[in-house]
Amino acid sequence: MGAWARSAIARVGSARAAALGVGFLAVLALLSTSAVTTAAGAGASSVPITQEDAARVPSPATNPIERWARIRLDEMTTDDKVRSLLIGHVSGMNPEGMRFAVAPAASGGAGWGGIILMRDNVTPDPAEVAALTAAVVAEPDLPPIIAIDQEGGEVVRLSFDPYPGANELRTQPASATADAFAGRGGLLASVGVNVNFGIVADVTSDRRSYIFSRTLGDSGTESAERVAAAVTAEQAHVASTLKHFPGHGRSADDSHFGIPMAPVDPGEWRATDAVPFSAGIEAGARFVMFGHLAFPAVDDVPASLSATWHDVLRRDLGFQGITVTDDLLMLQASGDARWSDPYANAVAALAAGNDALLYVFPADPSAVGIDVGVLVNTLSQAVESGIVPTAQLDASVLRMLTFRRGLAPGAERWRAPCDFGCSFPREPRGTVPEGIALAP
Repeated sequence: MGAWARSAIARVGSARAAALGVGFLAVLALLSTSAVTTAAGAGASSVPITQEDAARVPSPATNPIERWARIRLDEMTTDDKVRSLLIGHVSGMNPEGMRFAVAPAASGGAGWGGIILMRDNVTPDPAEVAALTAAVVAEPDLPPIIAIDQEGGEVVRLSFDPYPGANELRTQPASATADAFAGRGGLLASVGVNVNFGIVADVTSDRRSYIFSRTLGDSGTESAERVAAAVTAEQAHVASTLKHFPGHGRSADDSHFGIPMAPVDPGEWRATDAVPFSAGIEAGARFVMFGHLAFPAVDDVPASLSATWHDVLRRDLGFQGITVTDDLLMLQASGDARWSDPYANAVAALAAGNDALLYVFPADPSAVGIDVGVLVNTLSQAVESGIVPTAQLDASVLRMLTFRRGLAPGAERWRAPCDFGCSFPREPRGTVPEGIALAP
């Protein structure tokens, strides 16, 4: 996979060279016009997604949130689309920088799909955190993802979170987990966070393991009950994320400094490590985070770059939500020469099936060998050259847009515009909805 990804990078050629001078968060302010069709029902086929993806989502005729997202997708350039799949870190208490990062390219922004809050982005004052996240929203009709790693226990970003983490909950009844994540979810929502990368569905009984104190049980069965309780409770407030698929507990190693290896066959995995992920998916988790973990019996490459593991998640476990990588900079830090090129890693991650690419950038991304403008250009070239199918890209963008649109107040009451002169305030122009209806 590394070889063909690098081949895609080579095809960027002079485009990369031209973009290298742009600097941090270079923006291509390109606009494309929306195709307007005139036959009722055409909107359902105007976006090239696969039949399988189309079957996973409700009809745009009956789902105004997805209908809006499809119209927005139809207006986006390839650059716009790949930008919308980035979730990145902007260093410091920097609302202007964060707002720029998520503002549409058409308005001069970088067009990211979201940001992740780290410790340098928050203070011990909840009111200050809430003010920061409120200032980030550049487009009220399409709020950005504002994510955080708030597990409780050992992994917290918000110091004012009083609720216990897995190190305490793993020996208590599932009701204690529900109480903790209900409280944590409410706290996160109150400060403007809408996605928590905070539910560890990994399993291990090995106390020497790096991940042991962050897991919710020694066995798949023990963990599954608590994982499901956490998802159900937290998602009354914010979207939950299961991590680190397909399971970090099989190795004592830390994926921040290497690629942990898991010597387990698919049958054993399904009977053990898969159980908490299945339980979390059945409970309705909106996100699954892929870990940089290798299961050689399934695929030699890290799961985050594996189309095989993405297929297992989608087809075998039935997950229909958003897949996101763990921080892609971790691959470079692994010391494995195969993953030393950040641009090749990005192409491989997108081609594997990730809907969102996560980057915990330092203050200067060039310090880790990344120019964000080149990153976008490289991913766009991978799509245009066919390494990443356009239908696959569009399906990922549609998932992200649909989720984000659902965060907008009143989104479920929106109605698509018609094509013969009627207009509605603040609604994007688009295709004719199936069964034209001028509902108020």
